[in-house]
Amino acid sequence: MKILSIQSAVAYGHVGNSAAVFPLQRIGVEVLPVYTVNFSNHTGYGAWRGPLIDPNDVREVITGIEERGVFGEIDAVLSGYQGGEGIGDVIIDAVARVKAANPEAVYACDPVMGNAKSGCFVAPAIPILLREKVVPAADIITPNQFELGFLTDTEPDTLESTLASVDLAMAMGPRTVLVTSVERPDREEGTIEMLVADPTGAWIVQTPRLPMKANGSGDVTAALFTAHYVETGDAKTALERTASSVFDLLAATLESGARELQLVEAQEFYAHPRMQFTARQVR
Repeated sequence: MKILSIQSAVAYGHVGNSAAVFPLQRIGVEVLPVYTVNFSNHTGYGAWRGPLIDPNDVREVITGIEERGVFGEIDAVLSGYQGGEGIGDVIIDAVARVKAANPEAVYACDPVMGNAKSGCFVAPAIPILLREKVVPAADIITPNQFELGFLTDTEPDTLESTLASVDLAMAMGPRTVLVTSVERPDREEGTIEMLVADPTGAWIVQTPRLPMKANGSGDVTAALFTAHYVETGDAKTALERTASSVFDLLAATLESGARELQLVEAQEFYAHPRMQFTARQVR
């Protein structure tokens, strides 16, 4: 499997491609990483150095890959945090060119905007760009519950309202929606869930909620789910594998006391997920 991953890069820590590439490689995926920023560290520290990469430069890198004749071999295009407005058009154009070379290829978009605690933390134009142009071009989207609500102008909280919001998102274009950080009022205390829906049904998986916030965990989740889903075509299996790997990555990070994901230390959990969580079909 080959994945063209168009995301940010940091030298220190693990977000964007610096979170997604290694777990994908560890499960046997050939990754073609294209960088949208090249920062010293993620912006959560409040200070960082390095450039936003001009969208035209990003486009040039993608064109250079195309000129190697490999677009026909790409199974998926993956995108995450979009730092500037021009990147969306570059990604959509790349997706169209990959699909022209391989009609079976899919586009997986993590529509990064914010979360329930922080609200929106991207430039004001980005959520509108995502909703109006990027998400309609995607086959798979991986929003958290907050982002799902923004995309669909709803306030999902219960299982029923979250599924209704998922249906609205699917009506925008994507055929598969993975909702991360699902927090239902009636769930068991100390748990958190992920929900996936595609044309064959919908499943939810529950894991213990760990007392931590880890930048980059959503990037790992989107990458692993995309790869497992493209490989198996089975939403339930992809959800269970992803939940298993990401939970163990977070548990290892919590145990270490480090702020940054223990991405390398947790590598066996990607290669050999323990499959300790079972997804429940909800429709």
